[in-house]
Amino acid sequence: QLQVVESGGGLVQPGGSLSLSCAVSGFTPDYLSMGWFRQAPGKEREGVVCLSTNDGTTYYGDSVKGRFTISRDDAKATVYLHMSSLNPEDTAVYYCAADREECYPNSWYYEGLWDDWGPGTQVTVSS
Repeated sequence: QLQVVESGGGLVQPGGSLSLSCAVSGFTPDYLSMGWFRQAPGKEREGVVCLSTNDGTTYYGDSVKGRFTISRDDAKATVYLHMSSLNPEDTAVYYCAADREECYPNSWYYEGLWDDWGPGTQVTVSS
């Protein structure tokens, strides 16, 4: 069974940068995409980015385009989320997820379609 664990969250000042890691164990070729979501207090879970593992296609949420970047290190079975120009609106619990379908532009952000989730890591942007 796939296991997903996030790390790297913490407190960062506005305008700062932070990188999150998602360690994956039990990954098989059945899994075709990895993604990051986030959930702020009192809000619904929001899709941040989806990465198709077969061809590298990525889709980003509008609120993070140009500021966040997803990358992967297959040797370490780890996916990263590099965040820059952070602002208080980025404060949330960030979740890593895996799915057996590749990323589709009009559906990747629906959390109900994702198969496996990590427990999340808190990111707080505050001065």
